[in-house]
Amino acid sequence: MALTPEQLDRHKRHILLKEIGGPGVQKLLAAKVSIIGAGALGGPCAMYLSAAGVGEIELWDGDTVERSNLQRQIQFTEADLDKSKVDVLASRLKAGAPDNSVRTQKRRWGVAHALSGEIIIDATDNYETRFELNQVAHASGRVLVSGAATRWSGQVSVFASGVVAGAPCYQCFVPQPPPDAEACEDVGVVGPVTGIVGSNMALEAMKIITGAGKPMIGKIGLIDGLGGMTRQIGLPRDPACPVCGEAP
Repeated sequence: MALTPEQLDRHKRHILLKEIGGPGVQKLLAAKVSIIGAGALGGPCAMYLSAAGVGEIELWDGDTVERSNLQRQIQFTEADLDKSKVDVLASRLKAGAPDNSVRTQKRRWGVAHALSGEIIIDATDNYETRFELNQVAHASGRVLVSGAATRWSGQVSVFASGVVAGAPCYQCFVPQPPPDAEACEDVGVVGPVTGIVGSNMALEAMKIITGAGKPMIGKIGLIDGLGGMTRQIGLPRDPACPVCGEAP
């Protein structure tokens, strides 16, 4: 389907990129993405994907906006306190890209809930949900884009064990919840790091949708905000992994 004059004008900076072009923009317009978590990671991720023209974004989050969120969740303001996060974020997305579809789920996602997206984006902050999303992604043959941030550091990766032969899944990376796992509400997190992680998650999703570049499948991107450094490490598939291993 040909792009309208309005779409050509809106997306011309992406159309100019040979790795995206008109066909890539059309793929973005036809894409469906589920984002679990509408806070510090999910907010910027959703805003960039919506601005890029992703046709349908499904938002999952049962929380309301608190004042302590405002230090890093820049999609919210003082006027949004006590309002549903997904409702406020959906309004922001529709204001910037009114032609896109935004589906809101004002509840915490659980394994009993179906996800509409072809790509799953894990912007949560607890290991139980991360493990469950990983299992759903693997079993349903969908790509999982995952991010996390705490203190001054962040990480981003793409897990495609149900799509790409030999690719690792999230549980190859984290076999079980660390006994000393730290939550940002206990140890703190610097705001811009969450924005970097969320933006990188959006970038990985766009690469997957358009076919541009190489998604971080089998790699973990590490962000050191305090040292101003980023690096990637390889992640092999674990043959003994209970999700994607040889005998799961």
